[in-house]
Amino acid sequence: MTTVVFSHGQESGPWGTKIRAMAELAREMGCAADSIDYQGIADPTERVDKLVAECRGIDDALVLVGSSMGGHVATAAAATVGAAGLFVLAPAYYMPGYEHLTPTPPDMPIAIVHGWHDDIVPVENSIRFAQACSAELHLLDGGHRLTENIDDINYLLQRFIEKIKPQ
Repeated sequence: MTTVVFSHGQESGPWGTKIRAMAELAREMGCAADSIDYQGIADPTERVDKLVAECRGIDDALVLVGSSMGGHVATAAAATVGAAGLFVLAPAYYMPGYEHLTPTPPDMPIAIVHGWHDDIVPVENSIRFAQACSAELHLLDGGHRLTENIDDINYLLQRFIEKIKPQ
């Protein structure tokens, strides 16, 4: 079986609109789906530690999905938890003053989805990261939250999981 674990952004919660829609898709594909609650944890390193702890004992093929700060967190934890793949939305890479915290790209399939009109995390940051590790990069006509792009995101997530999921 494949388990998909979601990491939400700084200002959202574990079962927001996007995560609910993506989790429903994952379950329809026969995957287990869970979302980590980081509310009240502002420090990205503490969030990474929580994700690593929550993933302990998952013996399935593991796909980490993260949005914004959750994308940073999922990326930082991916190699440690032995993820089979990483799917991130508007990940908080190379943020001013925190560039040194941008995780090293893990050696696994990576897909990045980012909105051209993101006013929180510059789209150039995802382009830079994707170029450094030859990740899939999907640029959509959307903003930071990408809620208006959920159909496109689910299409891309489905394709990504199909590549990762054991047959």
